[in-house]
Amino acid sequence: MASFASAFIILLIPLLLQFPSGESEIQSNYYWESCPRAEEIIKEQVTALYHKHGNTAISWIRNLFHDCVVKYLHNKTQSCDASLLLESANGVESEKATSRSFGMRNFKYIQTIKHALEKECPSTVSCADIVALSARDGAVMLGGPYIEMKTGRKDSKISYAAQVESSIPNHNDTVSAVLSTFQAIGIDTQGTVALLGAHSVGRVHCINLVQRLYPTVDPTLDPDYAEYLKKRCPSPNPDPNAVLYSRNDRETPMVLDNMYYNNILKHKGLLVVDQHLVSDPNTYPFVQKMAADNGYFHDQFAKALLILSENNPLTGDEGEIRKDCRFVNIN
Repeated sequence: MASFASAFIILLIPLLLQFPSGESEIQSNYYWESCPRAEEIIKEQVTALYHKHGNTAISWIRNLFHDCVVKYLHNKTQSCDASLLLESANGVESEKATSRSFGMRNFKYIQTIKHALEKECPSTVSCADIVALSARDGAVMLGGPYIEMKTGRKDSKISYAAQVESSIPNHNDTVSAVLSTFQAIGIDTQGTVALLGAHSVGRVHCINLVQRLYPTVDPTLDPDYAEYLKKRCPSPNPDPNAVLYSRNDRETPMVLDNMYYNNILKHKGLLVVDQHLVSDPNTYPFVQKMAADNGYFHDQFAKALLILSENNPLTGDEGEIRKDCRFVNIN
């Protein structure tokens, strides 16, 4: 019997080694003991910031996308690690300074949330979890679905600025390229169409629009809508530092809803990739379905955002809990 038990243990050990310990994985209510009010504090801050600066809610959603989509595509083993928030300092080049991060803002308010958490539970809640949970709570403030998210992410000690340009989809990319990007992290076609529905809120700088207006108008654009856009963007060479933009959705600009899909069906999508969703046979059926059913859009958006938030997060001893989200800790 003893020899059988020994043999069983020997066989079991390699199997167990295939699975990481619970401490190195994200989990529900990770801060239940170390900082019981962590998620409540984040929600309070997100809500307060939304009432002062409504566009912060949109920023939180974009932050999650930029933070969680980059590293996996370059065969890295971690992501969702707040590397996005690092400033350029001590040899670190900030991801925020790259052209693909153009138009991102409100990073300073991440510090507002962090300060509130540090006051309650010093050096306990990661900036990466702030990125994830603020996106969750921001979506709700915009009328979107509530998403149960796990926590326990750690913060990166390095930046991935050199990889951002080739990793994050461009507004002029083909649908197949965008689908490939998201499929690499487990998000299917309908999930990808749903995530692009985040374009229902926010605004687009003219620098990303003018190629559809000048020297000739993109024939896939509704003519009347093109004239409106030309009034918003009167020059083919807009100043990137000027406040020159058009809202993604003129009807419900601050509501995360299916109006985006109704707009692109009417050829009123702002970006090339938006309009391509209608012309591509793989995505068109989902555009139609989401345009007709806001609940279906919300369900698919919630599923896709959850998958994105769990894309190879940095956990365990591999990362740290930054005291200041902008800088790596000085030990």
